[in-house]
Amino acid sequence: MYSIALIGCGRISFKHIEGFVDNADTLTLTAICDPVEARAKEKETEYRKKIPGSNIAIYTDYREMVSAQKPDIVTIATESGNHHEIAITCLEAGCHVICEKPMALSTRDADAMIAAAKRNNVKLAVCFQNRFNAPIQRLRTALEAGRFGKILHGAIQIRWNRNEAYYAEAPWRGTWEQDGGTLMNQCTHGIDLLQWMMGEDAVRVQAQTRRFMRPIEAEDFGAAIVEFKNGSVGIIEGSADIFPKNINETLSIFGEKGSVVVGGLAVNRMETWRFADADIVGDPEEKVLNPNEKDPPTVYGFGHTALFKDFVESIKTNREPMISGESGRKALEIILAIYKSQKTGMPVDLPLDFSTLEMEGYFNQ
Repeated sequence: MYSIALIGCGRISFKHIEGFVDNADTLTLTAICDPVEARAKEKETEYRKKIPGSNIAIYTDYREMVSAQKPDIVTIATESGNHHEIAITCLEAGCHVICEKPMALSTRDADAMIAAAKRNNVKLAVCFQNRFNAPIQRLRTALEAGRFGKILHGAIQIRWNRNEAYYAEAPWRGTWEQDGGTLMNQCTHGIDLLQWMMGEDAVRVQAQTRRFMRPIEAEDFGAAIVEFKNGSVGIIEGSADIFPKNINETLSIFGEKGSVVVGGLAVNRMETWRFADADIVGDPEEKVLNPNEKDPPTVYGFGHTALFKDFVESIKTNREPMISGESGRKALEIILAIYKSQKTGMPVDLPLDFSTLEMEGYFNQ
């Protein structure tokens, strides 16, 4: 049994509580931390409803919590701009860390987190839970089996709505210092999936972003073309301006011998499944598609439970978690390259050294 602690009790934290409860055979929640004590107590109550009799300590200072509790695992669900500092503190204390996306807001901070995990011989994972969606896992299996042949191009479309009330609820949202824009916050999951399927090694990005409507510092829309080392091309479209509410998040992968489209509210529904070897493998499209499949109640889906389970297994077996620090960094670097491309008006080659702070004031010029 591993002790686990939660730092940050905002919008996404309920999924962490859900993950703890669903993995109660291996995880015991021992501490919750948030600068607003009342929010930490709300999460304590949320957990106790499912796991009665739990002994959970409440803290408002994460350093004090880590020092006093020494949890085996810490999950971080704070403002994005604080991820790296909190993570490094926990990693240096010998805690394994699961960090919400994006892991950091600069390549240097992400590298520092990865180095701290290695230096202290502990695990670091990033919460890209949609990798565990059943249709995404099926797509990945087909990819690894070579069923697509040569990958040609792919696309991710994130057509969501984040209205003014969403940004007013937490003033750090949409700021260059603490968040970035819609690409960094809402679209990072889809960008991770795209690069994971396209060969992972992005080499060049060219992009256009806009602040069309939202009262924020950063972008509320972005579009990009990403070139990968294997010659394939990825297309990114992401918006927080869709009227009147979230429509879909759709991942499309096209190869010389196969086409797959996974859509739904949160890349949860198989929409197209066509392969040249379908008769041989025995999975024709009509047996794969489920048109009656319901969307999850939120865009967060159900992947946190599986992600936490994978993380525990990575500790037990001393392997890398599915979304290690190095793996989670890849989507971050693509998004930072998009920002740099917007700022410079030029294509951007990877690897690069960039931070959201270098975009401060951009849309106010």
